[in-house]
Amino acid sequence: MSWKGIVIGLHIAPRSFLPMKTVPQLELVANVGITGDRYASEDGYYSDRPEEGRQITLFEAETLEALKRDCGIDLAADEHRRNVTTRHVPLNHLVGQRIRIGDCLLEATRLSTPCRHIEQITGKDIFEPLLHRSGLHARILEGGIIRAGDTICPA
Repeated sequence: MSWKGIVIGLHIAPRSFLPMKTVPQLELVANVGITGDRYASEDGYYSDRPEEGRQITLFEAETLEALKRDCGIDLAADEHRRNVTTRHVPLNHLVGQRIRIGDCLLEATRLSTPCRHIEQITGKDIFEPLLHRSGLHARILEGGIIRAGDTICPA
């Protein structure tokens, strides 16, 4: 499969229930997570269920557009609770594969599943519309800095 995508948004939250903050860059730490993010500091909603593959999460901008088009739901890029908003990246087809974002190397571990927690935080009925298009979890194999505008491609 040949494709090439781009980072269009980067987001972190220092602990669960706090709003995601859009930032210009993220520092990825191999085998740990994202500096300043809730899962790297073990302050995430699911941190009581540790999972190596939850070090970074990705979400398609195309899904935000589909939610608006198909369901009339306005969901901003910083509301989906994932760390990286992508464009032109086929996230649902990448489980088990390695991808590069800028100079960093990730291994896609599993598809994200929506949860009711996101409905509590956003106040929007989005659980059902996000089934099968809720993003991707990944492990950080090689860390570094990623920025909005960085290229995403197969490794």
